[in-house]
Amino acid sequence: MTAPRPTGAPAPASPTTVVHTDTTSDATTPVGADDTATDDRIARGLVDGDEQCLAVAYQRWGRLVQTLAARALGDPREAEDVTQQVFVAAWRGRANFRPERGSLPAWITGIARRKIADALTARTRRIELAASLGASLERESPVRDEPERVLDRLVVTEELSRLPHVQRDVLELAFFTDLTQTQIADRTGMPLGTVKSHARRGLQRMRRNLELAGAGGRR
Repeated sequence: MTAPRPTGAPAPASPTTVVHTDTTSDATTPVGADDTATDDRIARGLVDGDEQCLAVAYQRWGRLVQTLAARALGDPREAEDVTQQVFVAAWRGRANFRPERGSLPAWITGIARRKIADALTARTRRIELAASLGASLERESPVRDEPERVLDRLVVTEELSRLPHVQRDVLELAFFTDLTQTQIADRTGMPLGTVKSHARRGLQRMRRNLELAGAGGRR
């Protein structure tokens, strides 16, 4: 069974056409056709830009990376995403591999640990954002953006796109133009009670989605 290719990495060529020369032998053998290829040989091919070596590395260590991610994240689908990211990063950063500093699987594992840490950080950020959404709508005075809230805006924008049209419009005015609910009612012509109702229902849906994402759940 052919292993899936990491998204963003080049499609591996056919094992019958991609040939990597073994410097210890006069023969040339396609890496993909040799299940006993050594880690060093795969590493050399990867650094040289041999796409077949990327596929072999994915076949050989992809399950290890996914197991590490699943244990840390508790979500198989998120672990699959992280695994893809690890091998894309390995391909793009292959020139940084230094065999004198460690083996190829150790290097890949190091990338995996960094990507897992990034995923956990993003999850914590989503949870914190979900907790702050309610408080932000209760403010009656505008609060100006701080530079660190740029990421919050990106996450909020994605979640807003999932809401019904009217709820989305009300919350966009609240989040992105810093209007209070009273000001939103004045601008839209909707009764204040209607504005509050749309904001509350939209906010509840956003918080539920963000909390599910933060807990590793699936929408």
